[in-house]
Amino acid sequence: MSNQQYYLEQIKNVTSLADISELRKKVDEYHLWLQEEFTNKPIAKLVLGRAFFIDNLVRKLWRILELDKTQEITLAAVGGYGRGHLNLHSDIDLLILSKNEIDKDCQQKVSQLITALWDLGLDIGQSVRTLKETITLGQEDITIATNLLEARLLAGDEKLFNELTKKVNSKAFWPSVKFFKAKSEEQNLRHKKFNDTSYNLEPNIKENPGCLRDIQNIGWIAKKHYKVFDGNQLVNHDFMTTEELRELQDCREFLWHMRFALHMVAGRSENRLLFEHQPAVANLLGYGDDKAAVETMMKRFFVIVRRVGELNQVLLQYFADEFVTRFRPWKRKRLNTDFEITNGLIKARNEDVFETPAGILDMFMLITENRKIEGLHSLTLRLLRNARRKYETLELCQLEACRERFIKLIKHPDFFGVSWNLMHKHGVMAVYCHDWAHIVGLMQFDLFHSYTVDEHTHRLIRNIYRYTQKDYKDEFPRCSAICNNYPKMELLYIAAIYHDICKGKGGDHSELGAVAARNFCKLHNISATDADLVAWLVENHLLMSVVAQRKDINDPQVIYEFCDRVQDETHLNLLYALTLADIRATNANLLNDWKASLLKQLYTATLNALRSGLEKPVANALQEKEKRDNALEILVNKKLDPNQLVKLWQNMPSEYFLRYNAQQIAWHTQTILTNGHDNFAVAVSNQAHVGGTAVFVYVKDRDYLFASICSALDRKNFNIHDANIMNTKNGFALDTLIVLEEEGNQAGKKRFKDIYDAINEAVAQHGEPSVPNRIPRQIKQFHVPTKITWVEHKNDKRSMMELEALDTPGLLVKIGRVFFDNNITIHAAKVTTIGERAEDFFVLTNNSGESLTDEEKSEVTTQLVAALKINPSNKR
Repeated sequence: MSNQQYYLEQIKNVTSLADISELRKKVDEYHLWLQEEFTNKPIAKLVLGRAFFIDNLVRKLWRILELDKTQEITLAAVGGYGRGHLNLHSDIDLLILSKNEIDKDCQQKVSQLITALWDLGLDIGQSVRTLKETITLGQEDITIATNLLEARLLAGDEKLFNELTKKVNSKAFWPSVKFFKAKSEEQNLRHKKFNDTSYNLEPNIKENPGCLRDIQNIGWIAKKHYKVFDGNQLVNHDFMTTEELRELQDCREFLWHMRFALHMVAGRSENRLLFEHQPAVANLLGYGDDKAAVETMMKRFFVIVRRVGELNQVLLQYFADEFVTRFRPWKRKRLNTDFEITNGLIKARNEDVFETPAGILDMFMLITENRKIEGLHSLTLRLLRNARRKYETLELCQLEACRERFIKLIKHPDFFGVSWNLMHKHGVMAVYCHDWAHIVGLMQFDLFHSYTVDEHTHRLIRNIYRYTQKDYKDEFPRCSAICNNYPKMELLYIAAIYHDICKGKGGDHSELGAVAARNFCKLHNISATDADLVAWLVENHLLMSVVAQRKDINDPQVIYEFCDRVQDETHLNLLYALTLADIRATNANLLNDWKASLLKQLYTATLNALRSGLEKPVANALQEKEKRDNALEILVNKKLDPNQLVKLWQNMPSEYFLRYNAQQIAWHTQTILTNGHDNFAVAVSNQAHVGGTAVFVYVKDRDYLFASICSALDRKNFNIHDANIMNTKNGFALDTLIVLEEEGNQAGKKRFKDIYDAINEAVAQHGEPSVPNRIPRQIKQFHVPTKITWVEHKNDKRSMMELEALDTPGLLVKIGRVFFDNNITIHAAKVTTIGERAEDFFVLTNNSGESLTDEEKSEVTTQLVAALKINPSNKR
């Protein structure tokens, strides 16, 4: 006797609801057995087997309650359970159908049935309706109609069930064309909830584009029209090919496997593949349980969902052509002997259009040259899928005819519109270049990258293309001017294609990518000079972002060093355009106004330095006098007493006048003189610093002041991104912090009160601030070793420290505590969060006002590593 049969026999032995507790043990044992068999049995046997087990269980309880003796009442499985598919913790949807309203005795028995099923630990979804109510509600609601389409008789009045089936399959109840339109619209709305992409960090295995719902949608639409419930019958109706059916079944089994494992790990019905579940799911699926294993599993997942997405598009479009638009006038235009445009889609006119590999690229040139083409016809996509498989081992870029066509494509001003989208979406780039094939579906297990590497690169290229389009010229005008005035845009596009192409290969992906890009250029007969430029862009594509966000770009030395790396205006311009496009393509919230302002400041300062021949900056004394005079003029115009201004400024360090511009100095001064009471002043502005909310604090300095301010702002859910911290000669703190909301935008006026409250709270607090113990759910899954780097600088009076660590709540408070305990003064701080990783930069001096000694650096490093170590108990 098999184990499945054993548990079925246990059900037979139940004679009354009094045995429910014993039966619960058997049901729990059965589910444990399913989990034990996960690695031994085909997933289909487990999914179908659980449905069969529940069938027997429900029927047994139906008979125990003598509902089988009740006239004109039917028990039916609907939804996924109706299909006979039940994952480990999937809901069990039941329809209790009656001819007329059921009496109180029957209502009580139905209630006992549902209660008993809940007592058995099952998630039950039930509906108790008359036949008339069921049909009426089904006609009003496409979701109910879909569930009824898959209704399956479990017990009760067979005649009544057949009547339901007849009505559901009638033309009056959701005609197939109306049903198709409703399900298509439903799918479109569902896809929009996921930003029309499957490439999410924590995908929903059931609802994401390309996942189980998309497979089910194909079946629902076909079954509604053809009135069949078997895939082989759909092949017989020429709705799909045998190969397509097999591919759909293979994809479904992979997703079933993943979903079953997810249910095991979560211990409940869970469809979201959350970060905390991914390592354990990867381990159950045989990939291992480390970061690399998760990335390998997700690469396979993203390849699968792309295949499902393609099949969904092919089959639903085929259905639309055959049954929805067939009686409408079609707009056709012949392009050549091989292709025509049909209702905006490029359609193959014969099955030999891709007889040679170059034929694929010829089609994309037609698409590029005809702006009326919106996509691929289902027939064309079917032929392209076959050709892609046929040529995938060739690597088309090794063929001269293909290389010639590809270079023409990337030089065409319209290629990176519709054509590029389609090449990426349908896997043509992976066939053209195996370097690209490596990054298809390659996910990085972190909170920084929202997309797979290929999807991120695709979006980056689309961002560059937008720079060249008139409709978007005001979006990033500087980048638009750069790209529209640069005569060899194909070089920037190649750099974009290759900027991340060596991720996952070990080593520095930028350096490896530069080598790969140079090889690509050589293969495509691009000159050595142009190849050098492309390789430089690839190797340095992170440089501008790192300098802007992690260095003190007010420091002339930083600008000079950056100029030395950039070399000339062409390199600077292209790097700026590439950097902005890269950041915007990484995740939707990464590029905010503050980061954009830092990049612009770095770009402008570098451009001015390059154009001036890197001349020496204006002498510090002259700069200071110029800013004092300009600030004085602003303040006198605001009726402030010049004598008070001079008296206040006498206590300001010279560095203050070098660090801030005249408008900022005037803002600070006016705040102190007009709002300063009891030696304390605070002001908040969205205009003082471009892109960020500036918080200015003037107060008598004390122990743990910086840490207290950080802690208070953190409790109000503000993120600190920049801090200039200095002291007046008479012992006052003169601090300016740049804060942003968690979404990356400036604080609204209504939130200013929260900032003022936080600063008042911090100033009033005495002693060491507390540090929160809670670690956010997503952060818990990551391990980022604390890394301290001391940066050499020509200013030997100060030390520059870079810190990388896991971005946990209270991070700045912990850092500030270590600095205070070691009598270290913070003069400036840049705080950057990259997903789960904090990358912060500090300018420091020791108790003597000098740079830190080697011994002091060593001690601070040791203490910071210890202070930022995560307690394992906090990760549970």
